[in-house]
Amino acid sequence: MKHPVDVHVGKRVRHRRWMLGMTQQQLAESVGIKFQQIQKYETGMNRISASRLWDIADTLQVPVSYFFEGLSEEDDAAPTDSVKGDILADKEALELVRSYYAIPENQRRRLFELARVLSDHG
Repeated sequence: MKHPVDVHVGKRVRHRRWMLGMTQQQLAESVGIKFQQIQKYETGMNRISASRLWDIADTLQVPVSYFFEGLSEEDDAAPTDSVKGDILADKEALELVRSYYAIPENQRRRLFELARVLSDHG
């Protein structure tokens, strides 16, 4: 049975990999394993050892703590239900975020302001 923490960490690996535009194969090659193992990590089927998580974090350019963000200790380490988690589960939203960060900063700021005005949350 999958442990909720393993599922959460796997999702965070997948989201970060996606944000960087990296394939499972590229991540696997970088850490010296087969891409099928990355698939198992990302679904929570297999637990990621501390040393492997360290290597993955290095490759994905985040601190190890990144993979545990969003866990709630009060709920026996079950992932919290948050809008952020729901958004990151959507491939279209991930693609939008990745595209957004590819825009030069001054233009990105103007796009952000436009989006805020259009959404009536400004």
